[in-house]
Amino acid sequence: MTALSSSGIIVIENSPIPFSLSKLGSFSFINSSFSHNKRSRPRKVIAATSMASVKPVNSVPDSSVKLLFVEMGVGYDQHGQDITSAAMRACRDAISSNSIPAFRRGSIPGVSFGEMKLQIKLGVPRPLQHLLDIDKVKSVFPYGAITNVEVVDGGLICSSGVHVEEMGDKNDDCYIVNAAVYVGY
Repeated sequence: MTALSSSGIIVIENSPIPFSLSKLGSFSFINSSFSHNKRSRPRKVIAATSMASVKPVNSVPDSSVKLLFVEMGVGYDQHGQDITSAAMRACRDAISSNSIPAFRRGSIPGVSFGEMKLQIKLGVPRPLQHLLDIDKVKSVFPYGAITNVEVVDGGLICSSGVHVEEMGDKNDDCYIVNAAVYVGY
């Protein structure tokens, strides 16, 4: 249950989280109901983003791949403000803890190693998407045919807490990218 107390605390499944209405610039309240009894219950608030969600035609994963599994990762660039480095780290993070012997060993009847297909979805902050070098990101994958790369609004730009010019910093921004790698045939 999500609730807003009169003291400005959001309660999610009985865990109070400090909350400020001024921080909800990207939310609009679409429905709110208030309950009140002798013990002064918190108010229930249901919120939705103000941005409409539109799914692109060639969304990842698309139906051209028989999906086996999804690998997810996060990548950061704390110094140098390079969104491509953050995206490459996110992809490495997604694939670094996995082994895929089924393709090499022929464990999937009628499917050979050469038929492995990858689709990649990257969550990248919108103002940085035009700086992303997709070819460099693709170079992270040692095998598998990359059939589609989709870049969507996501990730984060935040402060690293320090500006280190010797490391190539232009400012103290830290870039964060999320990756989902869809593996199939």
